[in-house]
Amino acid sequence: MIQKLLVYLTHPHVDTWNFKAGHKEILEAETPGLEVTVCHHSAEFLEKMPDADAVAVWYFKKEWLDNAPQLKLIATPAAGTDWIDAEPSGNLKISHGSFHGWMIAESVTGAIFYFCKAFALSSVMQSQAKWARIKISNQITSLYGAKVTILGFGSIGTIIGRALKPFGCMITGVKRTAAQPPEYFSHEDKVVTVDQLAEVLQTTDHLILVLPGGNDTQGILTPEHFKMMPASSTIYNVGRGNVYKEEDLVDALENGEIAGAYLDVFEKEPLPEESPLWNMDNVLIQPHISAASPQYLELFARELADRINSKELG
Repeated sequence: MIQKLLVYLTHPHVDTWNFKAGHKEILEAETPGLEVTVCHHSAEFLEKMPDADAVAVWYFKKEWLDNAPQLKLIATPAAGTDWIDAEPSGNLKISHGSFHGWMIAESVTGAIFYFCKAFALSSVMQSQAKWARIKISNQITSLYGAKVTILGFGSIGTIIGRALKPFGCMITGVKRTAAQPPEYFSHEDKVVTVDQLAEVLQTTDHLILVLPGGNDTQGILTPEHFKMMPASSTIYNVGRGNVYKEEDLVDALENGEIAGAYLDVFEKEPLPEESPLWNMDNVLIQPHISAASPQYLELFARELADRINSKELG
């Protein structure tokens, strides 16, 4: 039974990723008997860790386990496994957040319409006080009838598809292994395996990347993949930046092999100032915040409380 939770969730840049008093209140109110202690710096966290049987953190170093004899749970809001340097073993469980789907779906949907509706060009014409109806309308496309491929069709990818489906697009989810389609799919949608990726890309209008990092996804998209995509297609990456070489993506964008890209993740973060991606008119960059939301840690607190109460973690 988890009774003492030590929280160390601070972020120097994104305010909504800082654990606050209201989040502590949610956890204690929804988890009877749980004592939540909030730390604001690493020294305080390490000092109090020996008495904790659970921690909630952004990152965890493996050597810290030597200072945590009672630890049963490492919980992180993050969906990715990049920053938890520990493995489940014995009585120790590791819990990753699974509440990000709709937040990321909002970002991807917004980015799709940014390109489909020529909002970038509209903004430029507005700054010049030009009524550029012909020029802008010639760039406008529609999500209705478009072919959307989601590479990484797990829980987040499935929610992205659910958000996009009402706009009338056709969705292909790409997974490592075969799986049943979700209930919102129609007869024109399908789930395929990675070995069919090359075939699918040839007719893809919007390619959404929701892949985790790691050796299994390293360089999964090659220059040949970019070349086989329609020149009018757009890429959206909300997974990890290791799935292609950025110089290959830059080449594809510069050579007109693809039309544009929404990039929230990169090989190196922060994205270096000398990266050519910064100066490309057909690229929309965000600094790894596709899941940022005022409700982020509230959703984490409620999800963690549910998991502890269900004895899934405790």
